Amino acid sequence: MATKTLSVGLLAVIAAGLWQSCALAGGLERGGYNIDLLFDPSTVTAEGNTVYVMPDRKLKDVKDINRLNGLGSNGRGGGTTTAKDSESYANSRFGIKAAIGSGFDCLIDYSQPWGAHTNPGANWAGANENIETKIKSDNYAATCSYRFDAGPGQLRVIGGGFYQEVSGFKDRLVAPAFASMGNGIGHLQLSGDGWGWRAGMAYEIPQYAFRASLVYNSQVKLDNITGTLDLSQFNGRTFNVYGSQAMPDSLELKLQSGIAPDWLAFGSAKWVNWSVMQKVPFYIAGTNTVATTLDLGYRDGVTLNGGIGHKFNDQWSAAASLSWDRGTSQGYGTQTDTWALGVAVAYAPTKNVELRLAGLLGVMTSGKSGPVVINNETYGTDASYRFGNDLLSAVSANLKVKF
Repeated sequence: MATKTLSVGLLAVIAAGLWQSCALAGGLERGGYNIDLLFDPSTVTAEGNTVYVMPDRKLKDVKDINRLNGLGSNGRGGGTTTAKDSESYANSRFGIKAAIGSGFDCLIDYSQPWGAHTNPGANWAGANENIETKIKSDNYAATCSYRFDAGPGQLRVIGGGFYQEVSGFKDRLVAPAFASMGNGIGHLQLSGDGWGWRAGMAYEIPQYAFRASLVYNSQVKLDNITGTLDLSQFNGRTFNVYGSQAMPDSLELKLQSGIAPDWLAFGSAKWVNWSVMQKVPFYIAGTNTVATTLDLGYRDGVTLNGGIGHKFNDQWSAAASLSWDRGTSQGYGTQTDTWALGVAVAYAPTKNVELRLAGLLGVMTSGKSGPVVINNETYGTDASYRFGNDLLSAVSANLKVKF
């Protein structure tokens, strides 16, 4: 039989490992949504978590398909046939949870659920597809739950809302550079915001360290995305643009249970509706004229994670997990399936402080990108390339203070 002490000390390690795996999921996912702190049994708990992810996606056999806007037609040698596509990044989350009265718990947190940063540069043969793309997000959330006795354990009803800001830019070659003109690079800068909500349920049996939770996070509709399309390096003009796009909804199931004294097994399954992000048009302000599109062509994301943890004593615990993420690319882009192994260790010098460190090593599987038709829309007509099985790694640190 597992003990409640195991639940309090070890589950912190498990939560950190699960969150870290989310930082490597498909689409534009970075930290995703995580409300594990809501289940902490302390009266007041503050937690901060930062993960640093190092993907190493390398492109090769690059071909410039559309010579009208590519390097192949301007006498610069056509650009390199290789490029490093990925950039390392940090992602952070902070939260405070408090027990309010009998059975009520509330969590206020800040996170960075979405993001992306690719930077193959201006000198590869696919510069007309992408030079640099960077997206970031800020999410401010409040989530509460009410728990009550049900059978041998407690049933918990969960609800909350969040406000989200998303911004970013994309640079690409829109036309070859000529001596009498600029460098031919276009710059698209965008920002938008919106609101979302979450609802879920959980069932817990503390004496067995058992918990099952199912949480739905709604779409966030960015109905008023605004920005600029800077073509001054091509034709000397800059346009104000507007558009709209929904960030995806998601559904996540998490399970954990004590399996022997001081041993815990855990797993999760998550679905993210990335198929809502296909070809996103942006219009010239005051008109219905499409100025440019953001081409993604995603399919829905699925992430599975499972592992085991062990509590050595009142101060030290550790866990290991294996995760699989289904790639969201469909023949355009580099997001193929990802396999990753994570390990985490927790140290609690006192009953009020926990420090957790984790590491992850994984493989982004091979694939190719080029012209493809998805839902009657054509993608990848500017460049084609392929990529092998590439490594990724990540490290994270987490500090929790309980009162």
